[in-house]
Amino acid sequence: MKGIILAGGAGSRLYPASLPISKILLPVYDKPMIYYPITTLLLAGIRDILIITNASDIQNFEKVLGSGEQIGVKFSYMVQDVPRGIADSFLIAEKFINNEPCALILGDNIFHGFGFSSMLKRVGQKTQGATVFGYAVNDPHRFGVVEFDENNRAISIEEKPKNPRSNYAVTGLYFYDKNVAEYAKTLKPSQRGELEITDLNNIYLKNKQLDVEILGRGFAWLDTGTFESLLQAGNFIKSMEVNTGMKIACIEEVAWRMGYISTLELSDLAKKYNNGYGEYIEKIIQANANKLNRNAVV
Repeated sequence: MKGIILAGGAGSRLYPASLPISKILLPVYDKPMIYYPITTLLLAGIRDILIITNASDIQNFEKVLGSGEQIGVKFSYMVQDVPRGIADSFLIAEKFINNEPCALILGDNIFHGFGFSSMLKRVGQKTQGATVFGYAVNDPHRFGVVEFDENNRAISIEEKPKNPRSNYAVTGLYFYDKNVAEYAKTLKPSQRGELEITDLNNIYLKNKQLDVEILGRGFAWLDTGTFESLLQAGNFIKSMEVNTGMKIACIEEVAWRMGYISTLELSDLAKKYNNGYGEYIEKIIQANANKLNRNAVV
């Protein structure tokens, strides 16, 4: 399965902070925002990832992420010249997708919750149809909203409805089968001139090939597109990390735990950081060594 991160757009709601750099590279507490969607794809077992961004930002993304070889994955980069909607990603990425299933995540979306890794692995193994994720919100009129029947099956999705039929928003994480690029070619621009992801999802829904996974209590879905939500996300990540002693979206740790890099390679990466981030990586290496030693004694 291929992975796509949509990291384009002007980020104008975060001006002037995002004037010199893509908002997707702004920090969320102690790491660049893009580390969070990368982690989501890694946990789904995806190692071939395309980052779609603006021409002016590609060099910055390459500087931060490189080829991905250091964490056992492959990063590619493509340009979205003009923001034409989320579904435009599949037209840009058609050759990259190469008739394989793929996942798309928006670069400013952060997910965290118990059991999320297992959910991602399960969904990532599907080869037919599409899967989206629903999350209960207070202001559903701002989102694509999914309606369910009495058996909790999705029966409609509306984009930013004036009178929402539920309070479940479709989040910025989508899994599709190999047909997604062909379906995207059939879309017509909406009144705001964009290829709407909701229209794409409705094709799968009409074909009875759309599954909706509900992110229930205990899950956090954070959209970091405004100053308030960016600060909220940073405070949430800080609180979780301080309280648990574990980092969220440390891509080096995730790659190691997924088996993409060795302990020696992880140790080499830790040496890049002369701060608490590097110390954390060394700490988990030592904890693993202690566990192995205990098991050897037993």
